[in-house]
Amino acid sequence: MDIADEDDSRTEQAGRGPSDAEEKTAPEEDWEREPHPSDSLRTFGAVVQALREHAGLSRAELATLVRFSKHTVASVELGRRMPDEEFVERAELALGNTGALRKAARHLTRGEAGLAAWFRRWARLERKAVSLCTYECRLVPGLLQSEAYARAVFDGTIPLRTDEEMETQLTARMKRQAMMKERPKVPFSFIIEEHVFRRRFGGAQVMRELVDEVFERSAPRNVTLQVVPLEAGLHACLDGPVQILETPAGQRLCYSEGQRNGRLISDRKEVRLLCQRYDTLRSQALSPTESRALLERLRGEL
Repeated sequence: MDIADEDDSRTEQAGRGPSDAEEKTAPEEDWEREPHPSDSLRTFGAVVQALREHAGLSRAELATLVRFSKHTVASVELGRRMPDEEFVERAELALGNTGALRKAARHLTRGEAGLAAWFRRWARLERKAVSLCTYECRLVPGLLQSEAYARAVFDGTIPLRTDEEMETQLTARMKRQAMMKERPKVPFSFIIEEHVFRRRFGGAQVMRELVDEVFERSAPRNVTLQVVPLEAGLHACLDGPVQILETPAGQRLCYSEGQRNGRLISDRKEVRLLCQRYDTLRSQALSPTESRALLERLRGEL
């Protein structure tokens, strides 16, 4: 049993209303449910539940105050529904008007099939960014991957995925790639280690198709591709991969990813340092023309 379910069951069974078990048997509209509940929705729901219990209210009583159904309140508390603005405002007023719910609601994100939970917020920021820079030393960045290469990557990761999960992830990746064609005025910069293209996923044919895909995706004037050659030695970004974007408001944000986690970085000093490292690496990597020539040679070796 989920912790939220268990706590609320105890509360309701204490005499303030029907139990969770009874509420769960009630029909819930399909459109209310999030197909892939995000961590932020679950956290927001837990906060609503905690404030409700602190106020000594049952779900039914809160439902009356916010003028939504009891089942909607349950859906929000369990992270199964994105709360309406009216719900947030009315619940805020009904549960102490501390500002907690209004502030928490600003960070709500929907779950998206095929995207890791820790990456979803960054993926949303990407779609609105006015510039995007990516340094990668592990794999070819997702925005440049061919379908066959992406499939080989997903097929080799642990835990193993079902065929359905694989197709869901591939669909999400191809959908994310579409923004590069849809936003021809947004500058995209990629700096990739040479050894990434030498590591074979799925065989020589898959790698040839990958290089062809990278050539095609990096051809537009708004896309810059640079390769860090093997002989470059020590350079500015040896601490690991990083992405940098600029928002429409002019704020720069960074994203760093590791083993089953990702970190969105907004601290100005840290962002400034990572931007300096990326700018330095630009001067240490091959030029775009030299980079394409290197990839052509690598393709010929396959």
